[in-house]
Amino acid sequence: MRVLAVSALAAAVLGGCASFEPLPLSPSGTAAHYESRALDSSGLRAFMQKNRAGGIASWPLSQWDLDALVLAAFYYHPDLDLARARWQVAEAAIATAGMLPNPAVGLGVQRNADAPGGTSPWTLGWSFDVPVETAGKRGYRTDQARHLSEAARLAIAGTAWQVRSRLRAGLVDTQFAQQAQVLLLRQQSLQQNNVALLERRLILGMASQPEVTQARIALNRTTLALSENRKTRVEAQEKLAVALGVSDQSIAGIPISPDLFGSLPAAPVDAGRRAALLSRSDILIALAEYAASQSALQLEVARQYPDLHLGPGYTWDAGERKWSLGLSLALPIFNRNQGPIAEATALRAQAMANFNAVQARAIGEIDGAAAGYRAMLGELAAADALASEQGKRARGAMASFKAGETDKVALLGAQLEQVQVDLSRLDALAKTEQALGVLEDAMQRALNDAAQ
Repeated sequence: MRVLAVSALAAAVLGGCASFEPLPLSPSGTAAHYESRALDSSGLRAFMQKNRAGGIASWPLSQWDLDALVLAAFYYHPDLDLARARWQVAEAAIATAGMLPNPAVGLGVQRNADAPGGTSPWTLGWSFDVPVETAGKRGYRTDQARHLSEAARLAIAGTAWQVRSRLRAGLVDTQFAQQAQVLLLRQQSLQQNNVALLERRLILGMASQPEVTQARIALNRTTLALSENRKTRVEAQEKLAVALGVSDQSIAGIPISPDLFGSLPAAPVDAGRRAALLSRSDILIALAEYAASQSALQLEVARQYPDLHLGPGYTWDAGERKWSLGLSLALPIFNRNQGPIAEATALRAQAMANFNAVQARAIGEIDGAAAGYRAMLGELAAADALASEQGKRARGAMASFKAGETDKVALLGAQLEQVQVDLSRLDALAKTEQALGVLEDAMQRALNDAAQ
């Protein structure tokens, strides 16, 4: 019966054990999976149908706007998978922290070689060790794990914003490189006409060689600018693919909305600044880590008090049954956990200093980004005014040419000035959009007219 009881106990204990399941990782397989990602997949469609406001009316999308591309990046980007996996690890640590310590069982056998005749020489004994945690240690340990899990959850939001930030930067580069290409091609066409006209005039003695040379130099510079623009567009395309978490072949030819960013919002006021300082993920993470350091210190303080060990036992001693009950605990004679308490205290001070540093960095980033954005809004306004004035002059030159008051060279000169001003204005607009992206990153919120 004893053997059966021990066997039943062993079966009950071992029956609940987890088993190892291998999960092989194939680099070639993961690479092939990455290359197969597409923006028309059924999985992405279901994800966007669930998470996009209003769902999706048709699939594939006829045009991809910023919100749709952000959702695609959230679906595909591996950085978010990594952040979610880290949160799952932190969640599992809560279960680990809340586990009760297992009791221990021991079996002892003795044989008395000098036992008197007629008396059994065997002594069999069972002993148990039942640990009892004191001073709320398990609660403090669980609280610490919960705070760290919250920090890992907030890190997902921070990672999601970084993914959005890189995607928006790639879209800015892509869109403005394409717009610059249009203007550069027009500039090249005008300069080619100008060179041809001046060369004919040179033959007729109506133009000088330096004039022709200067026109050719300007044309060559535009040709080089177009070559550089081509390189910029290729790099922007690759940057956009990386930001989406797909291969560059997957986004080749997708219809991107020409109005990705809309109107430029005003710079944030103090209320928006304060709201950003209370909602940035890195600030909230630092707060959660500080709360975890508080729980860690409480745990180390509680460890001053020793845990109890209950030791019930049973002994069959030469035919006699004996029961026993033991109680043991560690005596805090040589130390009272002063070292770990001091270390936990220092770690709490470090967590506080980290929070102060994160908050100060956030204040500096928001204020600096807001100042930079305001400056670029002013520069863009000046560029708009210059473009408007130059547009008037170009229209006047066209009217004079049609009236026969000026020649083709003067008209081409006015048109080339217009294109150059348009390029300068486009550059100012691109830099303003980049400054807006920096400001949104600092505040970790999308800025638009409705939000201001």
